[in-house]
Amino acid sequence: MSGLLLRLAGPLQSWGERSVFTPVRDTAPFPTRSALIGMFAAAEGIGRDEADPDHYRDLRLTVRVDRPGLRIVDYHTVGGGFPKDRTAATSGGSNKGAAVITRRHYLSDAVFVVAVTAADETLTRLADALSRPHWAPYLGRRSCVPDEPFLLRRHVDDPEEELRARVPLSRTAPRGKDGNTQETGTITVEFLHEQPPGDANEETAPADVIDVNDMPVSFAQHNRSHTGRRLHRTLLPVPGSLAGSPETLMQRLIDYVRLEESA
Repeated sequence: MSGLLLRLAGPLQSWGERSVFTPVRDTAPFPTRSALIGMFAAAEGIGRDEADPDHYRDLRLTVRVDRPGLRIVDYHTVGGGFPKDRTAATSGGSNKGAAVITRRHYLSDAVFVVAVTAADETLTRLADALSRPHWAPYLGRRSCVPDEPFLLRRHVDDPEEELRARVPLSRTAPRGKDGNTQETGTITVEFLHEQPPGDANEETAPADVIDVNDMPVSFAQHNRSHTGRRLHRTLLPVPGSLAGSPETLMQRLIDYVRLEESA
């Protein structure tokens, strides 16, 4: 088993947990398993009606929350003032006779780094697809385009250790009185595990439980459904050497990717 690393960052992200369309389109505070599996399937060119959730069941996902982002709400309308046959379609194949009004939640300026652990054969297939995706990846919704760098590393022996010790934090360091970005000492970073970490020290890494409804059962266009799973949140101190100003972070990440590609 080995893994790859993804950096999920962009102006907007939205990771909905609900599997039916409602007036309020929520977002989880971190990338959901169903959304990431949908991203992988799209990169491989697997359509919604062709996707088999069991195809990715052996994936282990660990998320590092570098910046949680600011939650914003968009008042959104579709189809107002048009004849019924030009308004938004329903799941049954007809059309609505009036505007569809929704309130869509987004995370603004959030950054996550995801460790994906899988069997070597699966990992090679995913890395190739994410490097040259069939359909472009997006951060929960098609309007949410990811920043670069996206795929940080293709093959990592211990991707979770890479999150802790090597990959720089995507964060904005506090500014001093002169307006310049200041380096910090020790930063506390949030990790989300599908199982409780075995080496967590309860005094320095308190853990609590999060229940999310993001385990995919069906990706069919008109029959999407998910079940719940349990995550464990862990706060761990990370050395300040992983921190960097926004001005230097991108170059450090690009140099890191280039170094790995040339190795």
